[in-house]
Amino acid sequence: MATLHQRKSYREAIMKILYEGMEGRSLPDASGAKLRDDLAIPEQDLAAACTYLVGEGLVTVRWAHGDTPATVTLTHEGIRLMEAEEEDRG
Repeated sequence: MATLHQRKSYREAIMKILYEGMEGRSLPDASGAKLRDDLAIPEQDLAAACTYLVGEGLVTVRWAHGDTPATVTLTHEGIRLMEAEEEDRG
C-alpha cells in the first residue's frame, strides 16, 4: 500500500493530467489505463486515488471490470480547484 505522501502525489498527478488535457475538449477526461500507464501508478493505488477524488467531488469515474477506471473526468468543482491553483502560481 502506498504511503500518505505517495497517495497525495497520485491524486495531484491525476488532477494535473486531467486539467492539462482540457485544451480543445469540452470534458477533461482520460482512460484509467492511460492514467495508470502514464503515471506508473499501481492499479490498486489508482483505484484508491480515484475513489478519494470522487468523494471530494473533484472527478467522476466510470468503472470497468476490476480496479481500473474506464474513464476519469474532472467535475466543475475539480476544474475550479485547478484554475484556482493555476492562478495562485501566477
